Amino acid sequence: MVRKYESGEELTGKVTGIQPYGAFISLDEDTQGLVHISEITYGFVKDIHEYLSVGEEVKVKVLDVDDDAGKISLSIRALQKAPPKNRDDRSRKTLQERVNERDAEGFNSLKDKLQDWIDQSGQ
Repeated sequence: MVRKYESGEELTGKVTGIQPYGAFISLDEDTQGLVHISEITYGFVKDIHEYLSVGEEVKVKVLDVDDDAGKISLSIRALQKAPPKNRDDRSRKTLQERVNERDAEGFNSLKDKLQDWIDQSGQ
């Protein structure tokens, strides 16, 4: 690496190669970084070719620089606005709390119905 890159930098690079696990981005004539498939965009990415193509210029953010290995981890997703969550943000009850609520109602209703069932079976 001729130029020293640092985590957090936002750069423009060119897609030089696409593999099933990510896309290689040329940052300058001597330096390439990798955008892992999980850093392409929010959500599930099955095929990177649906999002990027070789030769395309993209904006990336430097996530990590490993000078010893000469590797740079990049992200496109880090520069995108996160999509709204589908779930509402109300507090959620734990599974045990829901079970306790249903058990309290369920056993009482069985107890109340028991005599009716006994009466019906005797007919």
